[in-house]
Amino acid sequence: MNAYAPVNGLRMYYEIHGAGDPVVLLHGALSGIETSFGALLPLLAKNRQVIAVEFQGHGRTADVDRPLTYPQLADDVAALLRHIGVDRADVLGYSMGGGIALELAMRHPDAVRKLVLASVTYTVDGCHPGLFEGMAELTPDMLVGTPFEEEYLRLAPDPQAFPALVEKVKGFDLSWRGWSEEAVRGIAAPTMVLIGDSDLARPEHAVEMFRLFGGGVFGDVAGLPDAQLAVLPGTTHVGITQRAEWIAPMVDEFLDR
Repeated sequence: MNAYAPVNGLRMYYEIHGAGDPVVLLHGALSGIETSFGALLPLLAKNRQVIAVEFQGHGRTADVDRPLTYPQLADDVAALLRHIGVDRADVLGYSMGGGIALELAMRHPDAVRKLVLASVTYTVDGCHPGLFEGMAELTPDMLVGTPFEEEYLRLAPDPQAFPALVEKVKGFDLSWRGWSEEAVRGIAAPTMVLIGDSDLARPEHAVEMFRLFGGGVFGDVAGLPDAQLAVLPGTTHVGITQRAEWIAPMVDEFLDR
């Protein structure tokens, strides 16, 4: 089903596919459900109920007069889940959606059973050097003809608003300062950290996050921890969205443990 929900002043778009235990998909910046999860969603929906949302100003959800912030976007997701009667769900977030998943687990811990964080960092220096300098130089013209622009022009309530979204996302990224180790360590939900080996996140940072979630032990002696780490070979930040045949069975096994 496809529908809209009245959420914190938004008319927020969402979709529900499949049946079973619910998993919520949170997409990346400047994209929507199709660009981030077009390959992965149908595979996950074979075994569970998939709830996919589109954030403020993204995809089919129109923008409103407020900045993009992790707390607000996480609260939007929590409100949507309440609206559709889902008390608790697994959450898979990619890129910006991974940060929103982190924030959701911090602000609304009772709503999150397990987390899958794909291509996420919890600090600015978790990204490769120069990334944020490059973001400061981003212009809408650089995205002409990309899947991001194509999806927006096809689906957005106001196709002319793409340049405004680019500027809003730039402000969102450049104002972000990250989360503390204590806040990340305090997340109770079992968590899988998932990156490409050539992702925006440094591999060393992914290992650091994995340890904060309780990973990095000698499993044959201590037992397997609740946390898991997956590094996909030959995979970039954008390319990870196309690794659905690899990701889906790993995610299914993790969520079913």
